[in-house]
Amino acid sequence: MNKTAVITGAGRGIGAEIALRLASDGFNVALNGQDGGRLAEIAMKCKKFGTEAECFPADVSKHDECETMVKRIKERFGTIDVLVNNAGITKDGLLARMSEESYDTVIAVNQKSVFNMMKFCCAVMMKQRSGRVINISSVAGLHGNAGQFNYSASKAAVIGMTKSAAKEFAPRGITVNAIAPGFIQTPMTDVLTDEQKAAVLSLIALKRYGTVEEIAGAVSFLAGKDAAYITGQTIEISGGLTI
Repeated sequence: MNKTAVITGAGRGIGAEIALRLASDGFNVALNGQDGGRLAEIAMKCKKFGTEAECFPADVSKHDECETMVKRIKERFGTIDVLVNNAGITKDGLLARMSEESYDTVIAVNQKSVFNMMKFCCAVMMKQRSGRVINISSVAGLHGNAGQFNYSASKAAVIGMTKSAAKEFAPRGITVNAIAPGFIQTPMTDVLTDEQKAAVLSLIALKRYGTVEEIAGAVSFLAGKDAAYITGQTIEISGGLTI
């Protein structure tokens, strides 16, 4: 029986590419997001690799929706072997002008979703005495970023949660790691002006944006057998942004 991977925010960008990569690795994939149409498109592509793929639309910032969704995934596939917490949003702005709603929404989607999904998925993994959790953080969580007070806070919290959970779950054979992408070519970066893009590229040692395939490759590694002795770590994938 194939192992099962759960990917949140799987409808586009990094999440969609992670789903495709894990399907190509032989995982059955449970795809989460809020756009059922986009999820269905990704599921069809995943099935071309000969594995099973099913969509589970839900708001991962909601505790009860996550509980229901994880129960459905377990019933459908039998196991939950990999959890990729990828769902995330931005509501950028300077702290002095940031609304409470902008702060709370980003924290709920980017941070609380990780708590919700780990709580319920890791309960399944503990009974199996095995599992892999991969949390998608950001270089903003490692180094901060002006205009992203809420986003940086949420992604820094994910790194702390990763380390704490790694210590809690290690005795049950579960590894927990994080990936901190830098500037990756996605619809989120496509909206930048040419001037903004040039300013960003000047800071990157490799002088290019990263690709979604490069992030998915790191997830594939952490989900595979070669990463069995890695836990509690954050892998920065930024092209040398901070060196």
